[in-house]
Amino acid sequence: MDSIVREYYYYLKVEKGLSENSVSAYRRDLNKLFSYLAEAHIQPLEVQREHLSDFFVEIGSLGIHPRTQARILSGIKSFYRFLIYRDLRQDDPTDLIGSPKIGLHLPEVLTVHEIDAMVATIDLSKPEGQRNKAIVEMLYGSGLRVSELVNLKLSNLYPEEGYMMVEGKGSKQRLVPVSDKALHELKLWFLDRNQLKVDKGHEDYVFLNRHGSQLTRAMIFTIIKQLAVEAGIRKTVSPHTLRHSFATHLLENGANLRAIQQLLGHESITTTEIYTHIDIHFLKKTIAEFHPLLHS
Repeated sequence: MDSIVREYYYYLKVEKGLSENSVSAYRRDLNKLFSYLAEAHIQPLEVQREHLSDFFVEIGSLGIHPRTQARILSGIKSFYRFLIYRDLRQDDPTDLIGSPKIGLHLPEVLTVHEIDAMVATIDLSKPEGQRNKAIVEMLYGSGLRVSELVNLKLSNLYPEEGYMMVEGKGSKQRLVPVSDKALHELKLWFLDRNQLKVDKGHEDYVFLNRHGSQLTRAMIFTIIKQLAVEAGIRKTVSPHTLRHSFATHLLENGANLRAIQQLLGHESITTTEIYTHIDIHFLKKTIAEFHPLLHS
């Protein structure tokens, strides 16, 4: 694969006439995709449209601006068209992937009933069942990012005090409350975790796979998407959907926007203000359903 990639960069520089800076930008963007695929154990030549869709859901959840997402998509399209040009693929997996819309994007929000339905589909008789239940509770109950979840350490959990230390964007640490319900699910997961043979260097990670290694972001995406499918939810659901739902439900129930900002680890209040737009939609729906003048 390395030789194909080198040939692609040569093609960009010599046949397409791109500058060294432009080729470097293509390389950085393509490496983002390759890193994601490596975590998911998918070969670049075997990529399907759904893999790329999941990739763009993830980079969107990391807060990457839609313009940057559009640029990354452009580079990936260029790479797969090159593979077709070289007869290394017959189809283009990027064909049906549209460019992200520029402007305000209101993410999907799950209802409490939908989240309960996802939890209800978890088979607790399976070795990973209790772990997955704890994962859902931590994503929805504390609003963690995927990266914060997979990197959460046992040494940063303080169950007696009811909080944890998480490391967010830019390696910034913050204290996040842990609910009694989440602590209960974690304690049950630790009973299963203690039965695992943990790989060296992974002893301090809270969530592990069945081989005793740290879970990857790609695996969390797979777990959450599968639970949503099994629960019959037709919305586009990712781990970040649970984080959005956490913030939206807090706002709907009267939480202060500044408090939500602190809980989510947003550096700027403007990032958190997207939830005020979601709340407006909720309020409009409430008026439409319950205002007496609209039903007279």
